[in-house]
Amino acid sequence: MFLTCARAHSFGNPELPTAVNITWSSINFKTILKWQPKPSGYFYTVEIHGQMSDTKKKCVMTTETECDVTDALRNVKETYTAHVLSVKSLVEDNFEEPLFASSEKFTPYNQTIIGKPEIQHHTQKDSKLTVVFRDPLTPYMFPNGSFQSVRDIFKHDLEYKLYYWKDQSSGKKDATTKSHTFDISVDNKNNYCFYVQGTIPSRRENRNGQESTVLCTTVGRTILDEYGAEVFIIIAVVAIAVITLTIILAVILCKCKRAKNAREKEPLNGV
Repeated sequence: MFLTCARAHSFGNPELPTAVNITWSSINFKTILKWQPKPSGYFYTVEIHGQMSDTKKKCVMTTETECDVTDALRNVKETYTAHVLSVKSLVEDNFEEPLFASSEKFTPYNQTIIGKPEIQHHTQKDSKLTVVFRDPLTPYMFPNGSFQSVRDIFKHDLEYKLYYWKDQSSGKKDATTKSHTFDISVDNKNNYCFYVQGTIPSRRENRNGQESTVLCTTVGRTILDEYGAEVFIIIAVVAIAVITLTIILAVILCKCKRAKNAREKEPLNGV
């Protein structure tokens, strides 16, 4: 998610440049504020202003042009504005308001991008394709130290779509679930490719999240169908090796038996 700001407020030292091209970048509620230009002879400090919360300072006196403000946005349904202050001295002047530029408003719940779901496993049996996936995690934690997932925050607002199609075909089909599993009826004579994508139907913008890795699988076919001549070659080589070894062992055993019988028939010395 990128939001650009072009507003500057001319307080403080008029000789200092103000930040421009201020943008919010947010995926799974991890939010980075970015801006330009790189400072020379001055510093930046970021202030996060919430509509219902106290102002929070982040990245105080930094020479960087980005700042992780995730911790300052814990109330994800609140709307925030960022001020990027331009400060000359390492010691902030409390008697003069510094020059700053303001970002556009940002509401994490409505504007963060849903990241890629992780496909844990998929199976095929007859004409049934099953896909099991895991929710993306957020930077926020439960009291026990485990990370909250996007489902923990969005709850029933979150859905997932499975897009699937026959291999080498452009015609896509889709299915929707609020769980972690898809069970799809497919043609057991065809290969299928698919991916999973999170979505928030209630949003006006940014409804669809990032797409998972595309996977392709084989449904209702045997190993020989899948690998063809390679399997036949391997089977033939193994069969020839086994037959050859059997013949060699048989010849050796036969020779050993004949030699033993010959020794038994020889008369004993002195008899």
